[in-house]
Amino acid sequence: MTLAEAVSKRITALLAEKNYTQYQLEKRGGISRSTVSLIVACKHKTVNLDTIYQIAATLGISLQEFFDDPIFDEVTD
Repeated sequence: MTLAEAVSKRITALLAEKNYTQYQLEKRGGISRSTVSLIVACKHKTVNLDTIYQIAATLGISLQEFFDDPIFDEVTD
């Protein structure tokens, strides 16, 4: 699994866990719709750490909590 795929899956899982839609994440986090959509759809090969920080902060978690998930153990790229 690529890092971008792991990030996408982690964001999707967190959205479900926190009962957020992508739209709510975009609006509350001040993140553009296209950015969130492209990350979740794995259309970006890289993801800006600032963007991950914004997403994590909007969801009320730290970067450590974001990356402290077994999904990242599966990253091979």
